[in-house]
Amino acid sequence: MLKKIILAGFGGQGVVFAGQLLATAGMQDGCNVTVFPSYGPEMRGGTANCTVVISSEQVYSPVIAKPDLLVSLNQPSQDKFEECVEPGGLVVYNKSLISHIQARKDLTYFPVPASEIATQIGTTRVANVIAVGALVVYTQLVHFETLSAALKEMVGGKGEHLVELNLKALKAGKRLAEEFPPSHQKA
Repeated sequence: MLKKIILAGFGGQGVVFAGQLLATAGMQDGCNVTVFPSYGPEMRGGTANCTVVISSEQVYSPVIAKPDLLVSLNQPSQDKFEECVEPGGLVVYNKSLISHIQARKDLTYFPVPASEIATQIGTTRVANVIAVGALVVYTQLVHFETLSAALKEMVGGKGEHLVELNLKALKAGKRLAEEFPPSHQKA
């Protein structure tokens, strides 16, 4: 197995945290991983993306030219990275903030209302976790239980209320993936 993932959005949307979460879960599942964050010049509101490679073999580079999987949390990220996704790849996009996709016939699109659901949970800051939960359950990239454990480990020191909030978001993403109808997978 070799999966190349790009997670992208505005600074402050937690794309680097989401990438670190995937990489941690991958390691805990016994895979080889790399994670490589990239920031724009601004802290919040600028661009941010994170590349993650999860593999059963040794990983030689964290650099990804053509991802298999894309998680985009905003329109500029969708516009920038959608065209470089490998044919046969998957695009998980935040349909709350993304109104236009290329709709390539060689990709599967998974629209996730991440920001909308995050607002219902209590804060838009967990939209990234919703998208990651949906990605993991849909692709079986790592075990969901491992992802939950990695989340508890990474957030645990910040307070029990944040752990519970993020676990709610993760479970919301899981439900979306379980309900995603196969007939709507292709654009």
